[in-house]
Amino acid sequence: MGSIRKQLKKYFLAGILVVVPLIITIYLIMLFISWTDNFLDFIPPSFHPRSYIPIPGWGFIMAVLIILVTGMVTTNYLGRGILHFWNTQVGRIPLIRNIYGSVRQLMESLFMQSGKHFQRVVLIEFPRPGIYAIAFITSRARVETIAKTGKKLINLFLPTAPNPTSGFFIMLPEDEITELDISVEDAFKMIISGGILSEDKFP
Repeated sequence: MGSIRKQLKKYFLAGILVVVPLIITIYLIMLFISWTDNFLDFIPPSFHPRSYIPIPGWGFIMAVLIILVTGMVTTNYLGRGILHFWNTQVGRIPLIRNIYGSVRQLMESLFMQSGKHFQRVVLIEFPRPGIYAIAFITSRARVETIAKTGKKLINLFLPTAPNPTSGFFIMLPEDEITELDISVEDAFKMIISGGILSEDKFP
């Protein structure tokens, strides 16, 4: 009887690990689709796409199309000029320029696979000696900073868990940084999961 109970418990836990993430994922997708559909409420019913093809998700479809068209426009010569003009004008508005600039830089860091933002994964002692944290090399420190300190400093981004979009910008001497042989993507997985998504497990 005990072995049957253990087996049922094993099956139940295995089912939870499959069903619960699936339900939550579907729920969040449907919630997002419903949220984007509200953006089209200003369209008169006679012109609304739902009147001709009654399916949910028209707001999401329109959002994707707008993003694609915007990307097509801003990647040609004329579009780049318009984008430069737009960024210049936004950059003159107090408060808004800080928010817009920060969000834009964050999006570029997350989605532009240029390899220029998070170059390598490193291990540092933080917040005190004996405690280690994962950080990302972003660039070398400014020449003036290196001249003032007399040390070969490296710019680092130290993300917080489980939200890696926030964190600390720190500068450390190169000899206090230990480079890790893991990819940026794997490091982000470890940070977001709090170390759960790691290849090495305790026995």
